[in-house]
Amino acid sequence: MRYFFKRHIGLFLVLLGLCATAQWGRKEVQILTDSIPKDVVFNVYEFKGINKYPEYFNKQKLERIISLDRSENWEELYVALKDYVSRFGIKNFYKDTKLIWRLAKMTELLGSSDEAMTLYRMVLRHHYQGINIKEIELYYDSLNRQAAEQFVPIDYYYELVEHRKLIDTLQPPRGVLLNMGMLVNSSSADYGPSLNIHNDVLVFTSKRKKVDETIRFREDEDLFFSRKDPYGTWSKAKPIPNLNSHYNEGSPCLSGDGKTLVFSRCESPDSFGDCDLFIATLQEDSTWTRPANLGVTVNSLAWDSHPALSHSGDTIFFSSDRLGGFGLADIYYTTRDEKGKWSPALNLGPVINTRQNDVSPFFHPVYEVLYFSSNGQLYNFGEFDIYKAYHVDGFWTEPQNIGPLVNGRGSEFYFTIDSDSELLFYARSSTRDLNKQDIYSFPLPMEAQPEATTTVSGSLTDSLTGSPFQGIVSIIDLDNGNEVAPRFLRPDGSFEFELINQTNYLLVLQGDDFFRIEEVFYLDGPMELNQVTEPIASRMKFESIEFDVGKAELKTEMYADLNKVVNFLYDNPDFKLRISGHTDSVGDPAKNLQLSQERAENILDYIVIFAGIIEGRVEARGYGDTMPITETEETEADRKINRRVEFEIYRDFLPDDESGAINNDF
Repeated sequence: MRYFFKRHIGLFLVLLGLCATAQWGRKEVQILTDSIPKDVVFNVYEFKGINKYPEYFNKQKLERIISLDRSENWEELYVALKDYVSRFGIKNFYKDTKLIWRLAKMTELLGSSDEAMTLYRMVLRHHYQGINIKEIELYYDSLNRQAAEQFVPIDYYYELVEHRKLIDTLQPPRGVLLNMGMLVNSSSADYGPSLNIHNDVLVFTSKRKKVDETIRFREDEDLFFSRKDPYGTWSKAKPIPNLNSHYNEGSPCLSGDGKTLVFSRCESPDSFGDCDLFIATLQEDSTWTRPANLGVTVNSLAWDSHPALSHSGDTIFFSSDRLGGFGLADIYYTTRDEKGKWSPALNLGPVINTRQNDVSPFFHPVYEVLYFSSNGQLYNFGEFDIYKAYHVDGFWTEPQNIGPLVNGRGSEFYFTIDSDSELLFYARSSTRDLNKQDIYSFPLPMEAQPEATTTVSGSLTDSLTGSPFQGIVSIIDLDNGNEVAPRFLRPDGSFEFELINQTNYLLVLQGDDFFRIEEVFYLDGPMELNQVTEPIASRMKFESIEFDVGKAELKTEMYADLNKVVNFLYDNPDFKLRISGHTDSVGDPAKNLQLSQERAENILDYIVIFAGIIEGRVEARGYGDTMPITETEETEADRKINRRVEFEIYRDFLPDDESGAINNDF
C-alpha cells in the first residue's frame, strides 16, 4: 500500500496540495471557541511521548496496572491507566491499543462521556489486531452523536432539491459544480489549486506540458498561475517563471501576500527523498528566487508533499509517508524560528492522523481551522473524504466530516477555500481517467463553514402520545444561501446542527406521518427548537374547509390547511389523495350531489392547477347526502357535522404486497 500510494496515487497526487495563509493569532480563534458545538470532542490528553520517543514502556507501572485490574480496584486503575496512556509514543497506539480501549471503558464508568468518546475514537483510528471491533463499535455508537448515517443519502437529497423548486417557502440551492473554464483548465490533468488572501491569484499543478523523449512523450508536472480581473474573469493560465524544471513540480502553496511559494519537487538530484518540499520568495523585480530545499530537518528519504502555510507563514503543514508515523501517510508540521531556520518536522498527533492515509492539509486563511483528506478517519462517505478540525488552546478538536454535499463515493483531494468561505476549489474528473482532471468551484456548504460552530438542537414528538416521529429535518440559510445537508431525525425524534451564528434560518420538518412543519428563526447563541404535532390520519377533515351555504367557492381561510396537504404531496411523491365532498340532507338530493361534486373539484383544481401537483395523484368525488356521519339531523349542529370535505391520503402497494391492502393508514 505504501508503494501504491507513492507511485500510483503519487503520479497524479504527489505534487498536489493546498495552502492558506494568515497568522496563528488568538483573536480569530476566540470568535469560534466561544460557541464550539457541544458534540465537538477535544483531545483531552496531552500525549507526552509523541515526537519525543517512538515507544513508551515502564515494566513497574504496567505490572501495577495488571495488579489493580485483577483486584478490581477501579478508581486507582483509572488513575494509573490515564497516566500510562498519556505517556504513549507513536508505536504504542498500534501495539498497545488494548490499553486505550481499557481506559475508554474505565472513563465511561468513572470519567466523562466526552473523554470516553475521544478514547473510543482513538481505538477505532489506530487498532491493528487483537481488538474486538464489534464490541468497540457497540460501545462507541451508544455514545456517539455525529453518526454519518444521520445524513440523508445524496441521491435523495437531490430529489428533495427538485421538489423545493416547486415550493415558494423553500429556497433551492445556490449552485453546483462550476468548471473554471478553458482559460484555466487544459485537455490534460489540472489540480492542486491554491489562492492568495485576496482570492485573485490562483496557482495550481498541470500536466499540459509534454516532454519529447524520442520514443514517447512524457507528461511533465509544472506550476501554473491565473489572475482574476475586477469583473471576475480568470486569465489564461501561464507557467510560473523560474520555478519549473525538467523534474516534476506541484503542490503549490501561495502565501496570503503572494510573496512566498512552497511546493514539492520530485525525483530531482537536489532532493533527499522521492519528493521534497521547496520554498521560493518573490523579489522586488517580480521574479522568484531560486527554489531552496527546506532541508533534511523537514524532508525525509520518503515522500514529502502537500504543503499548507499557517496564517503568518511561520508554520508549514504537510503530508509524508516517512517511517515512524501512525499510518501509511501522516500530516506533519514544521515551524520557522526568528533566524529563518525551519525546525525538525513533528507529527501532528493521533487525533488528526490514523493508521491509513491522512493527506492534503489546508489551513483556513482566516480562522484556526485545519482541513484535510483521509481514508482512515471515522464516517467516510467515499474512499477519501475531507474533514475539518479546530485548533483550540494547543489541542485539535475531533475531526468532523464536512458532509455528503462535498464528499461523494469517490475521493476528494487537493482543495482550497477562499478567504470569504464562499467557494471550495478542487479537482475532479468526469470520467475515471485521472489525466482528464479539471479544477472546479463549488459553493461551500454549511458543514464545511469555519464559523458553523453554534449548536441548534431540537426534537419532534407526537402531541397526543409523546412518542417521537421519524422523518427528515432540513435547515435553509435565508441570509447567505449556504446549503445545509438534511438529516434524518434520530430514533428518539431529536436532531442537531452546527450553524453560523446571528443568521436567519428556516427549519423544515417533513415525514410520512405528519404534515410539514416550518419555522423561521434567528440564531443568536445555542438554541433548542422542540416541536410537537398530531399524526396524520388516513382520513381527515379540516375545520377551516367549510363552504358557505349553497356555494362551492373556496375562501381565503381555507388556503393554510390546503397548503398543508399540498406540501405533504410535494414531500411524499409516492402518496395520493382522495377528496370527498358531502352535504347535509336539506334540499334536493340531486342538487346536493352536484354541489358536493363542485366543491370537491374546486379543491382539486387548487391542488392541481394552482399548486402544480400531478393530476393523476388526486381524485375528487361528491357524495351529496348519501354518506352522513349523523343519520338523524335534528339540529343545526348535526347538519354541520354532515356538511364536510374529507381528505384521504393513501399510498398504492405493489401487487405482491403481503398485506393485500389498498392504502396505508399510517
